[in-house]
Amino acid sequence: MMFTDAGDEVLPHGGDLGTARRLFPGAPEPFIDLSTGINPWSYPLAQFSPKGFQQLPQQDALTTVAVAAANAYGAPSAEHVVIAPGSQILLPLAASLLPAARAAVVSPTYLEFARSAALAGHDVKEVESIEQCGDANLVMVANPNNPDGRRLPRARLLRLVQDLRPRGGLLVIDEAFMDAEPAGESLAAEVADGNVVVLRSFGKFFGLPGLRLGFALSAPAPARRLAAVLGPWPASTAALAIAATALADLTWIERTRNKLAKAATSLDAILVATGLEIIGGTDLFRLVRSEAAPRLFRHLGHAGIYVRTFPDNPTWLRFGLPANAGARARLNKALESFRQTT
Repeated sequence: MMFTDAGDEVLPHGGDLGTARRLFPGAPEPFIDLSTGINPWSYPLAQFSPKGFQQLPQQDALTTVAVAAANAYGAPSAEHVVIAPGSQILLPLAASLLPAARAAVVSPTYLEFARSAALAGHDVKEVESIEQCGDANLVMVANPNNPDGRRLPRARLLRLVQDLRPRGGLLVIDEAFMDAEPAGESLAAEVADGNVVVLRSFGKFFGLPGLRLGFALSAPAPARRLAAVLGPWPASTAALAIAATALADLTWIERTRNKLAKAATSLDAILVATGLEIIGGTDLFRLVRSEAAPRLFRHLGHAGIYVRTFPDNPTWLRFGLPANAGARARLNKALESFRQTT
């Protein structure tokens, strides 16, 4: 697919329960939102003071979080870290680090990549693999990928970085789901050379997407350019306070990785028992394929369970992790009743 104009389209994403309620009026409440890949067990907030909402973000707090993010993600230092109100807002800014030229987006993937590159003025093509990027100046890829969980070997990504360097190209790699992956797969340690930007999402793994906090990891010069665009207050005081503590809480992080892995395995058992084919995912979500996917989406919606659909791939559905035994029981019951009707 070719993109030559960003347009004004608002792209569909998960997590919109207002849409779910309009689609399925009368569905039992509360809705179970499985349409996102967000940790349902958020970092505990009781320890944080409401004063975080009563003052402007302080420079010392920004510095503290930059240091914590560099340590947590493996960037060379705090000067390689850009703090932003969510990683999504960084996509068009990172794409704008290069003059408008040719961009390749490794697809299928997060819809905002192609839109963001087009917003930055690039001619965008979607390709199936990084081997098909050709002479693109900008390459955008997610690792692990959303929605299929595809992992690209670190060594292959580093070769792509080398291939881009002679023509002044840039790799923008979204590692929003990297937190639950094995250590050492991130490219965060490689950003000092200048032609790779790594994006990290705080909200997904820590279960706090409403904070709108994300990071770009890059060489210092592009980091300063990105930070200048975002201005002096790129994140709220509350978000900075929570992130400084959470990013350094290694006990909680390790415990949560184990909990997510077990929950994903439990979800697998429910999905397979229904006869669904699991074709990908991470420890935060599973992607299934079924010819009955449109009917299953409607069946679950009427049962008050919202999952992610894909208009370009109508046989796909993505399931996030149920938050508790009650949610798992409702999902299992709805899937079982669907199986009995097919």
